[in-house]
Amino acid sequence: MSMRPVQADILALPGNYQQFYQEVVRFIPQNRIFADPIRTLAYGVDASLYRINPKLVVKIRTPEEVAEIFKIADRLKTPVTIRAAGTSLSGQALTDSVLLIMGGGWSQYHIDDQGGTIMLEPGILGAEANYYLKPYARKIGPDPASINYAMIGGIAANNASGMCCGTADNSYKTIAAMKIIFADGAFLDTAEPESCRVFIDQHPDLIAGIAAIRDEINADVELRDSIIHKFKIKNTTGYGINAFVDYHNPIDIISHLMIGSEGTLGFIAGVTYRTVVEHAHKASALMIFPDIKQACLAVMRLERPLVAAAELLDRTSLKSVEDNAGMPAYLKELDEQATALLVEIRALDRATLEESIKSTVDRLADIPVVLPITFTDIKAEYEQLWKIRSGIFPAVGGIRRQGTSVIIEDIAFPKEVLADAVLALRECMNRHGYEDGIIYGHALDGNVHFVFTQTFDGPDDVIRYQNFINEVCSMAVERFDASLKAEHGTGRNMAPFVELEWGQKAYRYMKEIKRIFDPGNLLNPDVVITDNPSVYLENLKLMPPVNEIVDKCMECGFCEINCPSLQLTSSPRQRIATQREIVRLRAAGTDPDRQHRLERDYVYFGEETCATDGLCQTTCPLAINTGTFTKHLRFTQTTARGRNIAKFVAGHFQGVTSLAKLGLAGAHLAHTVLGTCTFEKVTRTARSVSGGRIPKWSKWLPKASASLGFLPASRDSDRKVVYFPSCVSRTMGPAREDKDQRSLHQVMLSLLNKAGYTVIYPPKMEEMCCGMPLESKGYFAAADEMSAALEKVLLACSNNGQYPVLCDTSPCVYRMRRVMDKKLTILDTVEFIHDHLLDELDIRKSPETVAVHVTCSATKMGLTEKFRSIAETCAAKVIMPEKVKCCGFAGDKGFEIPELNESALEHLKEALPADCGCGYSNSRTCEIGLADKSGISYQSIAYLVDRCSLGGKNS
Repeated sequence: MSMRPVQADILALPGNYQQFYQEVVRFIPQNRIFADPIRTLAYGVDASLYRINPKLVVKIRTPEEVAEIFKIADRLKTPVTIRAAGTSLSGQALTDSVLLIMGGGWSQYHIDDQGGTIMLEPGILGAEANYYLKPYARKIGPDPASINYAMIGGIAANNASGMCCGTADNSYKTIAAMKIIFADGAFLDTAEPESCRVFIDQHPDLIAGIAAIRDEINADVELRDSIIHKFKIKNTTGYGINAFVDYHNPIDIISHLMIGSEGTLGFIAGVTYRTVVEHAHKASALMIFPDIKQACLAVMRLERPLVAAAELLDRTSLKSVEDNAGMPAYLKELDEQATALLVEIRALDRATLEESIKSTVDRLADIPVVLPITFTDIKAEYEQLWKIRSGIFPAVGGIRRQGTSVIIEDIAFPKEVLADAVLALRECMNRHGYEDGIIYGHALDGNVHFVFTQTFDGPDDVIRYQNFINEVCSMAVERFDASLKAEHGTGRNMAPFVELEWGQKAYRYMKEIKRIFDPGNLLNPDVVITDNPSVYLENLKLMPPVNEIVDKCMECGFCEINCPSLQLTSSPRQRIATQREIVRLRAAGTDPDRQHRLERDYVYFGEETCATDGLCQTTCPLAINTGTFTKHLRFTQTTARGRNIAKFVAGHFQGVTSLAKLGLAGAHLAHTVLGTCTFEKVTRTARSVSGGRIPKWSKWLPKASASLGFLPASRDSDRKVVYFPSCVSRTMGPAREDKDQRSLHQVMLSLLNKAGYTVIYPPKMEEMCCGMPLESKGYFAAADEMSAALEKVLLACSNNGQYPVLCDTSPCVYRMRRVMDKKLTILDTVEFIHDHLLDELDIRKSPETVAVHVTCSATKMGLTEKFRSIAETCAAKVIMPEKVKCCGFAGDKGFEIPELNESALEHLKEALPADCGCGYSNSRTCEIGLADKSGISYQSIAYLVDRCSLGGKNS
């Protein structure tokens, strides 16, 4: 069942939104416009402490679409908000009106000046930009903690910074050009003189307004000096009015005002950055000081470029991670006042690195420390130190009380008052009942983050939060002349306090900026500038418990980059947010119609299109596996009849696989007789007539696998391995157009024979299965019954774990490792080939270009680099598409819901060069989807190794 826009949802909207829809649908397809309850809820989720549902959601893909929508919004006086990845923390990506989200596209880039500049469209992730620049030993300046998940559009619009970029390398300081779409739909490319000329001619009032503000600010010496002073430290409170001081040309002022404007002045359709050097040599030290004052005194001795980063970690923050794996044992022994600085030094060469280390230690020589200062330039060691820093925020999220939100604020204090300011902040937190909150941050910039947890279940909770925020703001501004928002953006959270920080005069100019750019106040209203003093207390997010598997979710969105259904239906974050709303509605009992609608639509939106691949866990700060939660939901929905069928399948597995092989053989025969085109038309028609109940067929559907009945006898040697071909590889052989027409077990046996292995075959293999297919559908008991039976056989065959067990399908290995006796050494094809066969085989590298797809299970087992190593040993050029994560085939989902596979592999074909004629993976069903989407044969990596190996080195 796929979901389409429902006309009734449109008709239920206020009149101007109905008209807005009617105008937008003329140039944007219906399947990119949403008014239904589940998607307006899910697509409106961001990482902040607020929850606001848009009335309409539109997925935008081109600048022309944005320009036309802005014109419609202006004509109909309908507010619009554009969002990128939604990782922002201050509520700037939310609206109760029209939400425009970047749904595909926006991924073009261009590198010039040998990596000196890079033009980026706003949908590119920050980490992707750095990946493109890696060959040039360059990177973009901004380095927010969310760089792997945040898009360039959001990074620029929020002036996001980070640990190392400070105020010198942020977006404001490193932009070279910008493409902007204004509230009236006008387009400006600041790199093109003709575009600038046309814009100036057509917008005389805007240009005059900018010039007037510039001249007035520069004529006011006191205000000008104040602006210069306040932007010496990080500051994202209000608009970047330093642009009027730093630049004279109105076009330059406009482009720099757009940085940090959070979508309230226009849309950044592209940005060109001047890049910075990516240093090859690094060293880090975790310095422990007796108290926070001494740590802050140490920071005052340090500055860039001597050190790249200095992260302050208070005792509470260190406690939050001291029990994590790999943490130094001495963390648990520190005094209650002990405070750490995590310092990193970077250099282009080793000599400079060593000189900088010595200078740093010398500067701190007279400041007392708990332990001697020791730097390490060993990558594994300094990465372990930085895990302390990266683990703090998720640690708070993981230990928080059920139902609480994690709130993270950031203030920048002048470095000379940092010690007193941090102590005052701690006292304030303790006074308001946030004793468990932690303080850490980019001390080199005076940038302090404080993290605490809070429920918003009743008025008292809101009042407590209000009193705390008001006291912090007053203390920070009046006592320490701080920036209330250093790098997270003003958003809704600090919009009511912009005037407090900047004063009436500067705030008046900020309001005038908003009026000049957006006279109708239609672009992201109530963000940065607001007339509502209580906006930071409204629409606070409730976090009702759903299930212990997902209850710790902070809705940060870090999971989304891996999700195969992100562009089709929903992401893990959106699934969890929807389930929270369903639980809330059930408990309230006040809106049963909405509740039932969400429950009904969630079946396809959340459950059926979840690949349950678990890749979300690999980037979630709290290692939440939403796939496991989906399997749990399926389990709760199983019926007695379904459980009986699953039990029957478990008890008669050989018969079931025999029927499957018979079906594959029949389909192969029909394909051969009718030909590809005719048979494809027949099956497509049948699927359509059946309402999708007949599985999708493609020319890459495998024929039946060769029989296991005549396995060759194995040589007798000291090398022994138990080989268990998975039920998938026992059932599915090669497709008609695959490069190699042998079944996988034949290839595996060829490799093992070349390497001189004695192969032990489990008895009655045709009856055996690890249970994974049943587990994925929620039939846990039947799945466990099958895995227990297989475990018993494997223990016997392996002499109670003496010999390794080889299985040729990675998802099966992942389950077997998880549920079976730890005495068994269970190895995936990739791991076994890499660790046990490569050194034994005489391999001749092929001159070809090959594609490699690392399955989700192999990724979770940490096999990516081993996969790469095998492929590079065998082939001259290896392509591993950066944007392709999970293939979305998900067992049988590729047959039942092929649109999931198609959406997940949207970028596959474009990533494969013309000379790439074949691909390799390690899961037969994944290979079907990869071949179907790319048009080239995909088979197990074992085929490539066998083809390139002439035999054993000692044979």
